[in-house]
Amino acid sequence: MAVAPDSQRRRLRGLELLQAPQPTPAAPLQDCLEDLKRDWHREGSLAALWQDWPRIAGAHLAPHCQPLSLQRGILTIGASHPQWRQALQYSRSQLLASLRAAGHTIQDLRIQQHHPAKTRDRDSEASIWARHPSRADVHGMGSCPRCGRPAPKGEISLWGCCGFCHRERLTL
Repeated sequence: MAVAPDSQRRRLRGLELLQAPQPTPAAPLQDCLEDLKRDWHREGSLAALWQDWPRIAGAHLAPHCQPLSLQRGILTIGASHPQWRQALQYSRSQLLASLRAAGHTIQDLRIQQHHPAKTRDRDSEASIWARHPSRADVHGMGSCPRCGRPAPKGEISLWGCCGFCHRERLTL
């Protein structure tokens, strides 16, 4: 049987009472956050990767790709567009070296297409159509400088002519 330390024992007449131990003083929040960051790195968690991602991937790649999961040393990275996925494939060895240099124990990378919700909302069909140069109700109507036919002003400002003339120019 264990014996309580003297600081937890209180003696009265013919009686001994046990008291709870004194609570440890509260640590400052900054110290707690630093401990949490150390634990993230030690355990190889995805949270540590999220924190270090802009530095690891670089300013050019980081906004277009993100770590999605980390399982058994395999990091899955999602790219927002096929071109960014290809860029990740080309820089795979440099990315692995950067991850390892930052202290992350990554064995391999898996790169996949990933469409975050904010990208889908921004490029929804309705928003694309709202910006389309052929919208006469938005941009107004004008005359094509090449053929003189009525055309949306958005097409004229974008291509310098109407959509029909632009199409002819592309086939020539």
